[in-house]
Amino acid sequence: MRLTITLAAALVTVLVTTTAQAFCGFYVARADTSLFNRASQVVLVRDKNRTVITMANDFEGNAEDFAVVIPVPTMIEREQINVGDRAVIEHLDAYTSPRLVEYHDGDPCAVYERLEMSSNDAALPAASKELKRSARSRGVTIEAQYTVGEYDILILSARQSNGLVQWLKENDYRIPPGANRVVNSYLKQDMRFFVAKVNIEEQSKLGYQYLRPLQVAYESNKFMLPIRLGTLNAKGKQELYVYALTRTGRVETTNYRTVRLPSNMTVPEFVEDEFADFYRAMFDRQTNAENERAVFLEYAWDMGWCDPCAADPLSAGELRQLGVFWLGKHGVESTRTIQPQAQNVFVTRLHVRYDAEHFPEDLMFQETGDRQNYQGRYVIQHPWKGEASCDISQYEASVRDRQEREAQQLANLTGWNLEDIREKIPFAGGVTPEPEKEPWWRRLWN
Repeated sequence: MRLTITLAAALVTVLVTTTAQAFCGFYVARADTSLFNRASQVVLVRDKNRTVITMANDFEGNAEDFAVVIPVPTMIEREQINVGDRAVIEHLDAYTSPRLVEYHDGDPCAVYERLEMSSNDAALPAASKELKRSARSRGVTIEAQYTVGEYDILILSARQSNGLVQWLKENDYRIPPGANRVVNSYLKQDMRFFVAKVNIEEQSKLGYQYLRPLQVAYESNKFMLPIRLGTLNAKGKQELYVYALTRTGRVETTNYRTVRLPSNMTVPEFVEDEFADFYRAMFDRQTNAENERAVFLEYAWDMGWCDPCAADPLSAGELRQLGVFWLGKHGVESTRTIQPQAQNVFVTRLHVRYDAEHFPEDLMFQETGDRQNYQGRYVIQHPWKGEASCDISQYEASVRDRQEREAQQLANLTGWNLEDIREKIPFAGGVTPEPEKEPWWRRLWN
C-alpha cells in the first residue's frame, strides 16, 4: 500500500462611555482553529536549550495511509517520545483564541462609576535485518526503532539526500518532487529524521478512533520549526498555529516579521452573529497587507489568569502533559521547595498562513523577556435600550456617531462594503447617517 505523507501540525512532511477600551467585559465568541481549513497545531515548550514539541495531526482518512517524516536537530531516544492527549491542545486553543466581548451602555440618565508528560512503556520491536540492510544500501542508517502508543517510529540519518529519499520511496512513502534539495539542506545541518507510521494492530488494542498527538523532547540550541518539506506537496496555502510555552515571556520569529493583529477594536452589534466571517475576512486582509510573509501574534499572556476568559487557564497537570518540565504537579517549579505560587508559564499563540513561495525558510524563533499581555480582542458596545427618564437626544446622537465609526472601522478591517455594513446597523433614534457624498467635480475629467 502506498502511504500518503500528510501534514501533522506543521512539521510533518512528505504534515458615552469609554468602557469598551478597557479589558474585562463579557466573552461571547472566539476565533478558534476550526474557523480555518487545513489548520495544523504545534505546541513548543522551550526553556534554555530544552524543547518539547507536541504535534496535532490534521490527518483525515484511513489510518493505514498515515505517515510522517520530521527533521529533528539531534538523536532521539525512546524515552524522549510520547503520545499526548488531543483534548489538552483543544483546551489550549480555546484558552488562547481571539475573542469577541460585549459591553452594555448604562442608563444615560443615571450617574456611573465604573496549569506531566506521561511515559509509555510499550515494548520496542527490533528492527528487521532486511529493513536495516536495505537502508544501508542507500546510505541510510536506522539509528533507532520504537513503538510508542499507536505509532511505529524510526530515527534515521543519511549521508546523501538522494539515498534517503529513494529509501523512503522504496518503503512506500510518497515523496513529493523537489524533496532532494530540501532534505539535503537538513543533512548539511547534521539533522536526523523522525519517521512515524500508524501501527494498526496497536491502535486497535488501544481502542482509539483518531490519531493522538505525537510529542518529542530534545536538547538543542536551535529553536525552530521545519516547515519547508511540508510545502512541497501541499495543496494551496496552509494554516499553522504555534503555541509557545516559556518561563521568560513572549516568543517571536527571527527570520519573518511577527505582527500583532489589530485588537481592542469596537465593531457593530451584528458581528456577534457573523464573528467567524469577520475574523476570516480580517485575517485575510492583514495577511495580504503584509504580502503574505508575516507571522501573526494572536495571544500572549501569563498562563495563571485571563481577562476575559474564552476558556479556563490550563491546569498544572495539563501543562505537564504538554511538557512543561519545570512545573511540579501542583504548579510549583519543580526545583523549588518554597511555598506554592502562580504557575510560571507564559503562552504565545502565533498564526501563519504559509506556502513555499512566501515562506522559503523554516521558522526560527527566539524567546523574549516581554511579558506584556496581549490578545486579539474585539468589542461590541450595546446602546441603552431601556426606558429613559430624561432627554436622551444628545446620548442618541453620540451613539449614532459611535455606530458610524464602528461601521467604517469594520470596513477598514475586513474590506467589506461600507453601505452593506450600514444597512445592518439599527442606528440609535432610528436615523441612519447620510453617506458621505463624493464632490461632483472629482470625476469630471477622469
